[in-house]
Amino acid sequence: MVKINGNDCDISGMTISQYLKATDYDLKFIAVERNEEIVPKDQYDEIIIQNGDVIEVVSFVGGG
Repeated sequence: MVKINGNDCDISGMTISQYLKATDYDLKFIAVERNEEIVPKDQYDEIIIQNGDVIEVVSFVGGG
């Protein structure tokens, strides 16, 4: 199991890119943290999500 934004998910074996494509996140306005480390966008296709990983997907919101 993998914890994503506090929720348990069974997505181990997917790349970060594969997971994000299966969601409604706009890739232009998010940052991904894996096990408390920011993942550079150019590594989303390379990093495979493993059992026990903790993933946080943060959306940027503009405003004033």
